[in-house]
Amino acid sequence: MVQGELTFRVELEEAGQRLDVYLTRCLPDCTRSQLQQWIAQGRVEVEGHLQKAGYRVRCGETIRARPPTTAPTHLVAESIPLEILYEDDTLVVINKPAGMVVHPGAGHPAGTLVNALLYHFRQLRALHPLRPGIVHRLDKQTSGLLLVAKEERTQELLARQFRKRTVDKFYLALSHGRVEPRQGSIDVPIGRHPTRRTHISTRSRRARAALTRYRVLRWFEEFSLLEVRLHTGRTHQIRVHLQHLGHPVVGDSVYGAGSARRVRNARIGERLQELDRHFLHAWKLGFQHPWRDVPLRFRAPLPRELVELLIDLK
Repeated sequence: MVQGELTFRVELEEAGQRLDVYLTRCLPDCTRSQLQQWIAQGRVEVEGHLQKAGYRVRCGETIRARPPTTAPTHLVAESIPLEILYEDDTLVVINKPAGMVVHPGAGHPAGTLVNALLYHFRQLRALHPLRPGIVHRLDKQTSGLLLVAKEERTQELLARQFRKRTVDKFYLALSHGRVEPRQGSIDVPIGRHPTRRTHISTRSRRARAALTRYRVLRWFEEFSLLEVRLHTGRTHQIRVHLQHLGHPVVGDSVYGAGSARRVRNARIGERLQELDRHFLHAWKLGFQHPWRDVPLRFRAPLPRELVELLIDLK
């Protein structure tokens, strides 16, 4: 297998999609235009043959993609501590701290979760050279549960569960203002911001379906503590959807810039200015073990700095 090659198998419910659309759903970090370039450059094969972007994929077909080399293909294993909540011979569940980037990229060539994983689990070095074992992501300043595969077939099977949206993902979020009604859904497509390419927006020209459900766990004077459930896994989805409601996530410097300065309670406002992360935590994660046919459920407690903030609010 070519180093860095990605392999996908088309499921029944995915059949009939355009090839570029299918790849966009498999590779949420890539834009559709990027993937169309891969296809035009001959980097994508369907059952060993080149196809056009508009080709309609069929159930059972194997699709292989060779990403262009845009970053170093060799990563250094680094002795970075990890909080491991569960481990067996095929997968591991990590409680990621805020401030840790999941995989290397522009501005983050080292010190990432991937660098730490390569140190703790040497078998991952045989997988994709830049994202070994990574099945899904959390933003840099989001803490909580992250699932990692130890070998290629497990990674493929877990990624399939995420694509089929059978994985349960619950977050705890503290938002500005009083969110009402007490529970609801945010069904608003999102995509790349039309001018700020690193931002996500509800005004994107190529927005994709995004569904978030929430329920209020507690109202504070100027805030709402929410349990949020993701039904799709778009980049920055919770942060963008809560901003769309007019209740941005506390501490979010991108989608809630300036919100802390508008807090009426001066002491709490100062406390938020000192918070060096946003209040978003991947709280609960549930999925089917890919080999043992048993459901696995995990819960990660809130980090201390977020607990202390809630105590201050009380």
